[in-house]
Amino acid sequence: MAKYGAKSQSKVKRAMDEMKEGKLKSGRSGKKVTNPKQAIAIGLSEARKEGGKVPKKASPKKSAKKSSPKKSAKKSAPKKSAKKSSPKKSAKKTAKKSTKKSAKKRGK
Repeated sequence: MAKYGAKSQSKVKRAMDEMKEGKLKSGRSGKKVTNPKQAIAIGLSEARKEGGKVPKKASPKKSAKKSSPKKSAKKSAPKKSAKKSSPKKSAKKTAKKSTKKSAKKRGK
């Protein structure tokens, strides 16, 4: 049994001919169609609208994730960092930030 009917074949042929002549335009943007696959898609879409024999549109594939058993909801304690920042460094950073902010305020 044929996959496509006569109506859909004629629509695709018409779309391909228009594309080759440079007259086929896409629906939304109105740009000229230069890709043959896009011309075929346009022809099949028109045939579907008119009730021609055309297979259904391919639906987007979902990622195949296996359902794994859920792990128990254990909450771990937050990890402590190995390095401790010295108070001198943090004081220097805050001093630099405050001087930058005051310099910006004076400049404006």
